Amino acid sequence: MIIINNYDNIKLDNQLCFPLYACAKEVVRQYRKPLEALNLTYTQYIVMMVLWEHGGMTEGELGKKVRLDSGTLAPLLKRLEKQGYINRIHPEFNENKLMISLTEQGEALKEKAVSIPQMMDGCIQLSSEELTILKKLLDKALISMS
Repeated sequence: MIIINNYDNIKLDNQLCFPLYACAKEVVRQYRKPLEALNLTYTQYIVMMVLWEHGGMTEGELGKKVRLDSGTLAPLLKRLEKQGYINRIHPEFNENKLMISLTEQGEALKEKAVSIPQMMDGCIQLSSEELTILKKLLDKALISMS
């Protein structure tokens, strides 16, 4: 008779969430040095990438794209505004909405940021095919959790 330990399901080595968490944390750590040259944190960098790609939008739209709640996003946006990278404006027609747009300085930062992905190439030691599969699986998982 095989006895199955009831506690196997709470062993760290049996969890999917832990390697996802640890890997994400390590990737963010590896971004730290290249992003120092831009005076950005990783989270600020992903916000800037969305703004570079899509242009101005409301705080709510931006939060959905980067998967951050207002409590996390608002102070981050205040810091980006203080750095001179973005404008935060309440439109006259709707004082409840906060519009986020890039400043000239924020737009110019894009030229410096264009080298970041190349600098990070190879931070995850997987083949390009494995990275493509991993990205597709993570995208699928995120969609299923939304």
